[in-house]
Amino acid sequence: MDVYGLVGNPVGHSLSPPMHEAAYEELGIDARYVTFEPDAEDLESAIRGAAALGVRGLNVTIPFKRDVLELVEPDDLAARIGAVNTIDFAGELTGHNTDAGGALRALREGGVEPRDANAVVVGAGGAGRATAFGLADAGAEVRIANRTVDRARDLAEEVPHASGHGLDALADLLSDADVLVNATSVGMETDASPVPADALHGGLTVLDAVYRPLETRLLRDAEAAGATTVDGARMLLYQGVEAFERWTGASAPADEMDAALRARL
Repeated sequence: MDVYGLVGNPVGHSLSPPMHEAAYEELGIDARYVTFEPDAEDLESAIRGAAALGVRGLNVTIPFKRDVLELVEPDDLAARIGAVNTIDFAGELTGHNTDAGGALRALREGGVEPRDANAVVVGAGGAGRATAFGLADAGAEVRIANRTVDRARDLAEEVPHASGHGLDALADLLSDADVLVNATSVGMETDASPVPADALHGGLTVLDAVYRPLETRLLRDAEAAGATTVDGARMLLYQGVEAFERWTGASAPADEMDAALRARL
């Protein structure tokens, strides 16, 4: 039996185990997906121990996505983003970031072709970094808006074809935008949106990385404005799909993974 899993602290809320185990069941793979919750000072021992025990792959979540960079060989994208969310234990421990690919695939499913698109990313934290790099690498012009404008500008200096702005610039940034991604947690705890409703328009495809709740204030406002909406569960699904396919070499049963994910939301 192969073992895959998730390392983070806390991990009890994670939806990755049912999503991945639905894929194993569908494809008849003899595998389990388990969770590990080490203390920060024990992270290196946990990663080395997993390798020694024959674990085939690990996802990585808060607060360890940056810390594991020093414990694996990151690929180019993960190194530029500055975070690893997937470790492949085949041979040398390699680190990858599937959040960027998850966002891109979710947007493409919503009808977006990133090349030459004008994209606005709200948030300059981990999800914002991954999304901004993914969009830029796919050929989009990226405008990063953040509550702390200096963080947006600092990130924009790292991301190709990007510019940094404060949240007060959102109305202007969105006037000719094709894509909007909320990469903040706004809308998770309260019925609030980081984007003024009157700045939204029918030419947008709007992805909200928040997946609890699935229907956020931003997505309701976007739908009312005639925009195409993509919920955060699609981004979560496709980052898991990419990890699964990297580890197993098999084509992921995305529909079954999605059903298992949504059944728990």
